[in-house]
Amino acid sequence: MHLTISGRVQGVGYRAWARREAEKHGLSGWVRNRSDGTVEALVSGPEDAVRRFLFACHTGPLAASVKQVDVTPSTEPVESGFRQLPTF
Repeated sequence: MHLTISGRVQGVGYRAWARREAEKHGLSGWVRNRSDGTVEALVSGPEDAVRRFLFACHTGPLAASVKQVDVTPSTEPVESGFRQLPTF
């Protein structure tokens, strides 16, 4: 799944939180800040684990204020493990 998270999601530890959350659920993929102020992520794994991750992304870390999480299916290949990437 490809996610775009908007709201107050940069400068609040959202990427590090998302990496820990994804690792907790055994997911693969990546997360990065975008220059437009959103956070973007690509996640892959068991359907139930992906669903739990998506649910958590609507809240994020304590300092975040998530307004919206857009989710679209993705066919992009995903490497094993979960990485935090630089801003795009």
